[in-house]
Amino acid sequence: MTAAQAPTPAIRLLVVDDHPLFRRGVIALLAAQPQLQVVAEAGDAGEALRQAAQLQPDVVLLDHHMPGVSGVDLLPDLRAAAPAARVLVLTASEDAGTLALALQRGAQGYLLKTADSEVLVAAIERALRGQSTVSMEMTDKLVSVLQNRPLEPAAAPPAMPEPADPLEQLSPRELEILREIAAGASNKEIARSLAIAETTVKIHVQHILRKLGLSSRVQAAVLLTEGRGRTGA
Repeated sequence: MTAAQAPTPAIRLLVVDDHPLFRRGVIALLAAQPQLQVVAEAGDAGEALRQAAQLQPDVVLLDHHMPGVSGVDLLPDLRAAAPAARVLVLTASEDAGTLALALQRGAQGYLLKTADSEVLVAAIERALRGQSTVSMEMTDKLVSVLQNRPLEPAAAPPAMPEPADPLEQLSPRELEILREIAAGASNKEIARSLAIAETTVKIHVQHILRKLGLSSRVQAAVLLTEGRGRTGA
């Protein structure tokens, strides 16, 4: 067989969704496509990162609504674990803000779970070529949000922003974990206290440090302590 006749390698897929029945249904659908190969599946953020780093898939199908860490929050770490992989968010979320954030964080596309199988397969193939696909319903919503956003006066001088409390960037769960860190708890102790997986705690800690622009848990604990001091909390 000559090089020109060599078969095209199958597109290697990682399917990430916390609902086993839906995940297996998607895998069964994809398995019927000879050009696609599901190499792994994951039901949570920690497993998704492990599989992505180990297998380096071509395309990741990523749910948004997952326990502990959402798909959109996972995106930066997932892309760091598998830099060459294209990520398609496959979700039930019809929130235009979630769509915008997913695209900002590097998602190649955004599909609703109601999409036809032909649309999903085509989106996977487009993603591999570096092309984007967004569900038509979501495109309309995003356009509507942008059209209804109030225009800023062009001639108005930029106002100096008020000094922001960096802790306001954190989600309630991240603040909860930061308080545990400040109390001296380890990841294992935090996981046991909050009844979540230790890998989920590690991901939250990474997000906390990135959002606060810090490099260590100690710095984060100091920042929380100083913030309490300023507010009298």
